[in-house]
Amino acid sequence: MKSVGLARRVAAFGASAAVLAAMAAGLVASPAQAATKAKPKVSVATPYASDRDYEGSCPVTVNFAAKVKVTAVKSKTKVVYRWLHGDGSKGRIKSFTLTGKGTKWVTVKQSITFNEDVEGWEAVQVLGPRKVTSKKTYFSVTCQEPKEVRSHLDPRVSARAWASPDSYVGPCTPGDKIDFVGLIQANTPSWVRYRWVLNGDVVDYGKVKVYDSRKVYLGISPRHSQRGWAQLQILSPDGTSSNRAYYRVWCKDEAPDARVSASASVSTTSACTLNAMGTITSTGRARVSYTWSLNGKTVSSGTEYFGWNGGTESVESFSKALTGDDAKGGSVTLSITGPNNSATITKSYAPCATPTPTPTPSAG
Repeated sequence: MKSVGLARRVAAFGASAAVLAAMAAGLVASPAQAATKAKPKVSVATPYASDRDYEGSCPVTVNFAAKVKVTAVKSKTKVVYRWLHGDGSKGRIKSFTLTGKGTKWVTVKQSITFNEDVEGWEAVQVLGPRKVTSKKTYFSVTCQEPKEVRSHLDPRVSARAWASPDSYVGPCTPGDKIDFVGLIQANTPSWVRYRWVLNGDVVDYGKVKVYDSRKVYLGISPRHSQRGWAQLQILSPDGTSSNRAYYRVWCKDEAPDARVSASASVSTTSACTLNAMGTITSTGRARVSYTWSLNGKTVSSGTEYFGWNGGTESVESFSKALTGDDAKGGSVTLSITGPNNSATITKSYAPCATPTPTPTPSAG
């Protein structure tokens, strides 16, 4: 990224590694104090750009701002920070001091002037009392020459472009995933020569007759995750360009078909109570319903949910006092149904033990 004032060196501001260490040391308590006092909590929001995608005359100044959240635990808290730039350079180290305890918000700002086309990002890095870096905010500057004065009889052509869709998540297999649409408009019927530029490289040329307006297209099929832009450039009769149509692609493999299985165990107590326990295992993301049955009769049911990687979950167990025919032995069945298959586990149990009657003494 090229810009006025971005080529900075830390040494130019008199900040060496030793100075930076000394500044950080001033924010950290001694080992004895650290054992008894908690450090302030610090977080930084993603910076905001006053014009994220600027197109127009240059030079232009873009303003950036980010909010720093500090939960102070002391009456005074010094916060040291700097801006990070997309070309790898770092801004001058700055600081501010907060008074009072509790949560406070402070907005840090910077302004950068650009003289030429730029694509880059800005972020804020807090060095103390905790080191934390914000997410990057991406921006672009496209410098355009002032339009010349022309006769109303001259052909005038304009262009606009957009991505459809501008974001894709899924498997990156052959076939168009991102389509770019360009709208060419002309004030008089004209043959228009154009070309498509993708991320700075010319990828397609064309020539069409435009009476009023006409659409032209470009399709791409990314094979890996990426982000970028496409632009429709008019070569003749009017040299002009469309806006940049930004897109993002995240190549993500489809989850394999989930398969489910189950296990169960049963036991009976001396008081003729049956206890049943079970588990469900899934190889992937799934919604699995289950049912407990005792000698063919439903006792309870429910549903278990598994995330992307699957796993094993215990199902709700049940206990039941056995009476009547159930006390004579039988079976317990755990039935499950997943998105791609079903499974059934049946466990048998023995009759309840009949207590031995106590002998009655005979009269003699």
